[in-house]
Amino acid sequence: MDLQSLPVGQRINALVKALNGAKRTNEALARCRNGEEMLDVLLDASAKLGLGLTREQLASTPPIRDWVWWKNKEAVFTIGDNKPRYQQDGGQGQQPSGERRRFLGLF
Repeated sequence: MDLQSLPVGQRINALVKALNGAKRTNEALARCRNGEEMLDVLLDASAKLGLGLTREQLASTPPIRDWVWWKNKEAVFTIGDNKPRYQQDGGQGQQPSGERRRFLGLF
């Protein structure tokens, strides 16, 4: 069976399953300083497995897209005052003194 003929989502799932228990690859991913280095490791793993995934496919398809986001500490989207969601959650809902929250008028 030609793995490259599978849809991108199925090839990503195959890569994720192959990474489960792959000690050296997981250690290499943990040593990466940012998402771009992670993509390099994942591209290499994809090539070794014959999946033929591109950098763009890896960067835009979950769950790998989310791993890269997490490594870069960048929010996929922002809420409120343009603070990434993970920074907004740090105060656990407490409003900083002296600042007013803005109502976005979503309803």
